[in-house]
Amino acid sequence: MHHGSLSLPTARKLQYLRQRIKEAGIPPSKLDENLIIGTWNIREFGKSPRRDDAIHLIAEIMGQFDVLAITELRDNLEDLERVRKLLGPYYKVVFSDYRNDAAGFQERIAYLYDKRAVEFTGLAAEADPMRVKGIDGEYQQVSPDWWRSPYMASFRAGNFDFVMLTAHIRWSGGVRARAKALKQLADWVEERRSSEFLVDRDFIVLGDFNIPSRRSSAYKAITSGSLQIPPALLSVQGTNLTEKATYDQILHSPTRYERFTGKGGVIRFYKESHKELYPDLSLGKFKNQLSDHLPLWLEVDTWIDDELLEKVLLQDE
Repeated sequence: MHHGSLSLPTARKLQYLRQRIKEAGIPPSKLDENLIIGTWNIREFGKSPRRDDAIHLIAEIMGQFDVLAITELRDNLEDLERVRKLLGPYYKVVFSDYRNDAAGFQERIAYLYDKRAVEFTGLAAEADPMRVKGIDGEYQQVSPDWWRSPYMASFRAGNFDFVMLTAHIRWSGGVRARAKALKQLADWVEERRSSEFLVDRDFIVLGDFNIPSRRSSAYKAITSGSLQIPPALLSVQGTNLTEKATYDQILHSPTRYERFTGKGGVIRFYKESHKELYPDLSLGKFKNQLSDHLPLWLEVDTWIDDELLEKVLLQDE
């Protein structure tokens, strides 16, 4: 991290934030052994310039991850670049384009990653809704539209090759509409995982699904196939500031269930009140500086060398 010259108020805010991060219990990242992945909806990131102290706080949070999926990134990337300068030269980013119409809110999805821990392996594409052949012989898009196309990218960490697919599901329309979109997304993952020429079958699906709770039809829809929530995240009650709604999720279609280490959670930069960080702001303005969502994190085991060695040795028995 390269915070550089800091004002005293910003230094105090960073000290407070680091305590919140410490309480999250995120294990240290170890090259070729584990991977800290995450997803964070950063409220309208890029719509209006953040204050300098907010950029430092956002960078401090982002620096906890080896690869982080970012939703609600806007068309203007200047604030993201301000953060990257603080993170240093090892942090790279790959991001989607945005739709110009008002329905998409000019949003992008991005993957910020530390190239020392994870390698981008070349695939970066939007996921398009499936199409079916109509009675006129023309192929038509299956309803409902995702509004904002999910975005995927392929990575490698050690011997672990995986595809991350991130979505920001439309809020309006109610839970029933979200459930339809999430079922479509789950079906898309199942269809793609069965493809002969898939880059990798380890899918990590994450982002802001606007799921109110795991009892809702929206959650049942996204987990209707092979996608499952890692046990480490079952104890997470919510990812909004009050932790009452499970809007954000990390799900996995594993080729090895042992990929889950049992460690995961949220970073509580907000704890009952925002006044510890921004006593001069209203809650609404605080959300516009940091966010109205908490970052969700998960540790993944990337060390399989022992398993590969055992397979070779068993062939000799």
